[in-house]
Amino acid sequence: MKGLNRVGKKLADGSRVTYYYAWKGGPRLPGKPGSPEFVAAYNQAIATRVEVPAGTLQSVLNAYQESPRFTDLAAHTRRDYLKMIRKIEAEYGDFPLSAMGDRRTRGEFLAWRDRLAITSRRQADYALSVLALILAWGFNRGLIVTNPVERPGKTYRATRVESVWSRDDEERFLKAAPDHISLAFMLALWTGQRQGDLLRLPWSAYDGETIRLRQSKTGVRVTVPVGAPLKALLDATKKTTVTILATTRATAWTESGFRASWRTACKAAGVEGLTFHDLRGTAVTRLAQAGCTTPEIATLTGHSLKHVESILDAHYLKRDSSLGVTAIRKREAHEAGTKIPN
Repeated sequence: MKGLNRVGKKLADGSRVTYYYAWKGGPRLPGKPGSPEFVAAYNQAIATRVEVPAGTLQSVLNAYQESPRFTDLAAHTRRDYLKMIRKIEAEYGDFPLSAMGDRRTRGEFLAWRDRLAITSRRQADYALSVLALILAWGFNRGLIVTNPVERPGKTYRATRVESVWSRDDEERFLKAAPDHISLAFMLALWTGQRQGDLLRLPWSAYDGETIRLRQSKTGVRVTVPVGAPLKALLDATKKTTVTILATTRATAWTESGFRASWRTACKAAGVEGLTFHDLRGTAVTRLAQAGCTTPEIATLTGHSLKHVESILDAHYLKRDSSLGVTAIRKREAHEAGTKIPN
């Protein structure tokens, strides 16, 4: 079977599975190699594959999907990108590369984004950002003469100013949530890591003092010293699965299963307008409130220095009046020539 692409993946329980695709970036094939179902799906995919005319945007889209830049992405990121790539192919697969330098091309792509925004501004921005990064990749490799959608701006503006878990939110949630969900909450609050990485986090990553992991989205390796409240929970938790976080049936979480249980816990606690991901920003905020520097915070959470600064500046700390009080007290102490209070 010419061009058959095989992709291995490690599951949350530590086992490995192999997926087969008709070609890199092509459709996934059901069944096992050699089975009638597998062969039929492969033949159908090959029969419907159309030779891409040279000089069209489709050729760049295909080249990108066959490159390490795409194949090295996390599995869920590839899936998300492919959804957007299919939208781009449907609309502009036959778009001539010779027209990329035309000033009207940028307007055409932005108009497409605006049409998508009628349904969802966030998804419209995401689709255009995927197109922009693929064109940037193609430009860097000499496949196109320019990237007409470089820095296109956004139609959607997320306001996260209020999306910080307060102490009251935390208390109500932990009081209402079952133990296995409370552990997930504390793990996120004290490590500042993403949901997907925490759901896959194995017990072997915890040595009793620190948690070590490699972030799936960025590839950044982080070492997080475990704070006393989290350490007490981890040390008291029975190890029923390979992963630290587990269901009541002693199985590793699926992302959809965890999201459903998380929503139920939030509803029971009366917590609205806050997400699990907001715990990542909350962790950054609380570290800053404790006097941690930007480099210290970035070392723990895996953010870039610039990203930490943008979180603190644009989203979270503007609403924390206690920081202003602390700043004034420090200045008063400095002006008076006394010891700066903690």
